[in-house]
Amino acid sequence: MTPEDRFPGPEHPHSGPRHQPDLDVLPYGTYYEPEPAAGYQDSAPYEAETYSGYGGARYLEQHWPADGQGHGHTVHAQGIGTDQGPVDLAAAFSHQGQGDYEGGYEAAGYEGGYDTPEHAGHDVHTGHDVRSGHEVHSGHDVQDHPGYEPTLPDQPSPALQLADRDDPPTIELGPPLPDPAAPTYPYPAPGPGEPPGPVYVVGDVHGYLDELRAELHHQGLIDADGHWSAGRARIWFLGDFTDRGPDGIGVIDLVMQLAAEAAAAGGYCRALMGNHELLFLGAHKYGDEPVQSTAGTASFLAAWRLNGGQQNDLDRLEAHHISWLSRLPAIGLEDGHLLLHSDTTAYLEYGESIPDVNDAVHSLLADGGVDEWWDCFRRFTKRFAFRGDAGPMAVHELLDTYGGSRIVHGHSPIPYLTGAVHADDGQPPHIPGPYVYADDLAVAMDGGVTMEGRLLVARLPI
Repeated sequence: MTPEDRFPGPEHPHSGPRHQPDLDVLPYGTYYEPEPAAGYQDSAPYEAETYSGYGGARYLEQHWPADGQGHGHTVHAQGIGTDQGPVDLAAAFSHQGQGDYEGGYEAAGYEGGYDTPEHAGHDVHTGHDVRSGHEVHSGHDVQDHPGYEPTLPDQPSPALQLADRDDPPTIELGPPLPDPAAPTYPYPAPGPGEPPGPVYVVGDVHGYLDELRAELHHQGLIDADGHWSAGRARIWFLGDFTDRGPDGIGVIDLVMQLAAEAAAAGGYCRALMGNHELLFLGAHKYGDEPVQSTAGTASFLAAWRLNGGQQNDLDRLEAHHISWLSRLPAIGLEDGHLLLHSDTTAYLEYGESIPDVNDAVHSLLADGGVDEWWDCFRRFTKRFAFRGDAGPMAVHELLDTYGGSRIVHGHSPIPYLTGAVHADDGQPPHIPGPYVYADDLAVAMDGGVTMEGRLLVARLPI
């Protein structure tokens, strides 16, 4: 079987039986099948610091539905509103008419507000006074109004000529600015002695939106209508939202929605950039433009199609999706777990710290050319670095560089890591849960949903 034959057939019209292998292929490349590995093991819980400098809870102001409906779910946040009550964040933060709103997914907390004196009651973009309903004409000569008397330059304003005092009134400046060195939390900050919520990780989704919703609901993380119900919980998606399954854009929209809703509830929902995010963005940006692969000339679009790219996703890709995907971090660290998409040591080639790696990838996507994009995709498509006798050494190399006590990754389906992909009876592979291996130092989370395995959502530590 040639690599081009690995993903034949039409696009998936719906979630259903699926028997195709789930290994990414570069054009004209091959992958070997792994030996069977050890079984599932449990490890003792441990605690470590949480790295929260990347990922996201700022989508309340960037990606909430512009129609103000929020799919029938309105979020009200404490401390944001007027004297009449809380403001609907969907309306307050919509950016209508901006086709390519640039925004990040980086800060852990909500920053800024709209209750400052110069903004109160006015729409600063349109010049419309929302309290009176009249237009504000900034260029009108107010001296033409009857009874207007300009204030002389050597006299105080009549508003300051108060009885029994000569000094101007004190202006309330609000609370002091927070200490930059103090720890930051998602909005709102926890109360005294209140710990952050539990941590969950989600393996590769690959467009299977219905399966994702079902598993999140089963874990109590969303309600029956698909909205956040996990309070202060923390969720990390490990990447690969699109390709092979029927609704990759729907998956992206759901994760962006949950990021906003989780932030309002005091938790957060974050995501990593997988190799399929790089491939999807490259297919959109560069199309059939040739790239110099190691085995011949190819293109992002050809590789995307070869690896299960769905035209329906590409057709529905919008500017805000591109902005969000382009700013996803490549690495995260949460409660002692080093979170990666790919089981490879290629991250070491992009920096010696988590911020360095994430900044390098973001800079490459912003300013790099097609060959640099291709090289990054090729490196993050490597796999199986933590398997075998040398696996623990590779894990330690990453942990010693970036921190943490254990690696949690997606990318390589568990049936390939265990050798269970070719069952003699033709039945789907049995995936009881996350796979712990490499001397208990690595946890694999890709349950092989595209090959009739499972879409895994698990609470850490495993």
